[in-house]
Amino acid sequence: MKRDNQSSLLEFLLLGLPICPEQQGIYYALFLGIYLTTVLENLFIILLIRLDSRLHTPMYFFLSHLALTDISFSSVTAPKMLMNMQTQNQSISYAGCISQVYFFLFFGGIDSFLLTSMAYDRYVAICHPLHYTTIMSRSLCFLLVIMSWVLSFASALLHTLLLKNGMRRDNQSNVSEFLLLGLPIWPEHQGIYYALFLGMYLITVLGNLLIILLIRLDSRLHTPMYFFLSHLAFTDVSFSSVTAPKMLMNMQTQRQSISYAGCISQVYFFLFFGDIDSFLLTSMAYDRYMAICHPLHYTTIMSQSLCFLLVIVSWVLSFASALLHTLLLVHLSFCGDNIVPHFFCDLSALLKLSSSDTSTNELVILTVGVLVITLPFLCILVSYGRIGATILRVPSTKGVCKALSTCGSHLSVVSLYYGAIIGLYFFPSSRDSNDKDVIVAILYTLVTPMLNPFIYSLRNRDMKGALGNILSRCAFSP
Repeated sequence: MKRDNQSSLLEFLLLGLPICPEQQGIYYALFLGIYLTTVLENLFIILLIRLDSRLHTPMYFFLSHLALTDISFSSVTAPKMLMNMQTQNQSISYAGCISQVYFFLFFGGIDSFLLTSMAYDRYVAICHPLHYTTIMSRSLCFLLVIMSWVLSFASALLHTLLLKNGMRRDNQSNVSEFLLLGLPIWPEHQGIYYALFLGMYLITVLGNLLIILLIRLDSRLHTPMYFFLSHLAFTDVSFSSVTAPKMLMNMQTQRQSISYAGCISQVYFFLFFGDIDSFLLTSMAYDRYMAICHPLHYTTIMSQSLCFLLVIVSWVLSFASALLHTLLLVHLSFCGDNIVPHFFCDLSALLKLSSSDTSTNELVILTVGVLVITLPFLCILVSYGRIGATILRVPSTKGVCKALSTCGSHLSVVSLYYGAIIGLYFFPSSRDSNDKDVIVAILYTLVTPMLNPFIYSLRNRDMKGALGNILSRCAFSP
C-alpha cells in the first residue's frame, strides 16, 4: 500500500486554568471535590430510581439516563485536568485529544436531547393527562433515548472526522473524475438495453408514486402497515434515481465520466436509501408480528407516535451509516487508476482503486453491515418465525389465509431485497466477478423497486380495492 506523505503533531499542550501556581493546591482540592460530588450524587440518583418501583416512570427513566450522561460528560475533561494540575504535565497525545473532542460532543449532545425528551414528557403529562400512559409508553421512551444516542453519535462523529481530516496534510493530488465502464453489453445492443432500462425506471417511478397516492387518498389505508409502505415506495423511487438516470445518460451519450464530487454523492445516497429500505422492511415485519401475534394490543402498541419514531430512527441510522462510510471514503487518496468497473460509483469498487490504506474502511463496512443489514434481517426472520408459530396454533383455515394474505406481499419484497444481497456476497460466481456484481446491482437497483408496486397491487386486496375506488371515481366524475 502506498502511504501518504504527511506531517502530524504527536501531542498538544493544554495551558490549563488561568490561576497562579501558588493557588494550584486550593483549586485542585476544590475541583476534585466538585467532580467527586458530581459522580456520587448522580450515581445515587441512578440507584434510587433503580431500587424504588414508584420511580419507574418516564420522567425518572429519562432522569436516570441524564444522571449517567452527566457523570460521563464530567469524566471526559475533569480527570485529565486534575491529573495535569497534580503532575504539572500539560501534554495530551494526538489520539487523546481527538478522543476527548469526540466524547465531549457526544455526551453534550445526549444531554441536550434528554432534556428535550423530559420537556416533552412534562408537556404530555400536564396538557394531555388522560392520554399520558398511552402516549408515553415504554417503547416510546426507549426510542427517544436510543434516538438521542444515535443523533449524538452521528453529530460527534461528523465533527471529529472533519477535524481529523482538517489536521491531515496530504502532499498527494486526487483524481478529478472517474470513468464508469457501465454494463457488460455489446455496443450494438445498447439501444435495446437503453429502452428496456428506461421503461423499467419509468415503471418504478410511476408505480411507487401510485402506491403513495392510493395510500394518501384512501382513508382505509391509513394504518401502520401502509404508512410504512408509503415510505418504502418513496425510498424505492429515490434509490433507483441515484443510479438509473446517470446510467441511462451515459448509455445515450457514450460519455462514461463522472466527477469526483458526483461520485462521492452517489455513494452517499446509494448507501442512505439502501439502508432505509432495510430498516423499513424490518419495521413492517414488526408491524405484522404485532398484528398477528398480539391483535388485542395492536392499536395500543402500534400507535402513531411509535410509527413516526420508527421511520425517524430508520432515517437517522441510515444517515449516520452513509455519512460514516462517505467521510471515510473522502479521507482516502485516489492517485492512479480512475476506471470503475461498474455502472455507478460502488463503494467496494472505489476502495480497490484507492492508493491509501483501506483497512479501516473495510472494518467499518463489516461492523456497520452487521447493524444495518444482518441484524434487521435476523429481526425479520424472528418476527416471521413467531408469526408462523402463531398461525400453526390457529385451528381456523380462514384465520391462516387472512394472516398469509397480509404477510405475503411483504415476504415477497423481503425475499427480493435480501435475496439479491445474499446472491452477491454469499454465492461466488463462475464468471467474472465484476460482471456478477453489475448484474446483481441491476437486480436490486431497478428490478426490485419496479416489482414492489406490482407485488403490493396484485397480492393485496386492500390496495386493489383502493385502486378500484379511485378508478371508479374518475370514471363517473363529471
